[in-house]
Amino acid sequence: MNLAFRAASEAAEHQRSDGGKGRRVVVDLGNESQVVHVPRFLLFEDSWKYFDYLNKHIPWTRPTIRVFGRSHIQPRETCYVASAGLPGVAYSGYKPHAYSWDDYPPLKDILDAVHKALPGSSFNSLLLNRYKGGNDYVGWHSDDEKLYGPTPEIASVSFGCDREFLLKKKPSKKFQGKKGEGERPSKRPKMIEHPDQHSFMLKHGSLLLMRGYTQRDWFHSVPKRAKAEAVRINLTFRRVLE
Repeated sequence: MNLAFRAASEAAEHQRSDGGKGRRVVVDLGNESQVVHVPRFLLFEDSWKYFDYLNKHIPWTRPTIRVFGRSHIQPRETCYVASAGLPGVAYSGYKPHAYSWDDYPPLKDILDAVHKALPGSSFNSLLLNRYKGGNDYVGWHSDDEKLYGPTPEIASVSFGCDREFLLKKKPSKKFQGKKGEGERPSKRPKMIEHPDQHSFMLKHGSLLLMRGYTQRDWFHSVPKRAKAEAVRINLTFRRVLE
C-alpha cells in the first residue's frame, strides 16, 4: 500500500463536500449503448476498508494467457468468483478457478450495494483485477462472449489508485477479428471529446456501468500510465447466462 498516495487522497477527500455522493453521469453512446458513471458510489472510508481486505485476503494470481497464438503473462493479477452451478468462464486460453461468494463475505456486501444502486440488475459472477502499478493494464477488448448474452450489463467498482478507462468505437463490419487483451492500448486519444471515443477517470469508490450494446459496438481498455504508482483493485460484476 502506498501510504503517501493514501494520505494525499484522504486529504483531498476531506476538502470535498458530501453533496456529490451518488451523482450519476449518463453517457449515451448511440445505438442503444450507454455508460453510467457514479464517481462517488461508496463512502470514502468504507472504500478503504474494502481495499485493505481485498488487497490482503483475495488469492491473487497472474496467469499465462494466449493472445494471437503466443503465450504472455497477464499484465495484472486476477481472481474469479461465481455463484454455484454456472458454466465455466474462459478467456485468452485461461480458465480461472471459480471461488464462492461465501469464501469472501465482503464481496457479497459490495454486490448488494451494486444491486441496490442498479435496480433490476442480477449479477452472479465477479472478475477481480489488481493493478500493482502503472505498468499493469488491460488492452483493447470487448466482453462480448455469448455466455453474457447480446446486451450484457457490466458493473465496475474501483478501489485505490485512480486509473483512466477508455472507450473507442469498433470499426465497421469489414474489421477482421478483434483486439485481444494482450494488445497494449494505443497512445492517449488526442481528441477525447470525439463521439467515437470517451475517457473516464475511475476513482477510489467509484462505479461504472456499461449496458445495452456497448460490448457489441465498443472496445474498452485501462492503459499503462507511468504516473500511476499505487495499487488499484477493480471488481467487474457480470451475469452469466445459466
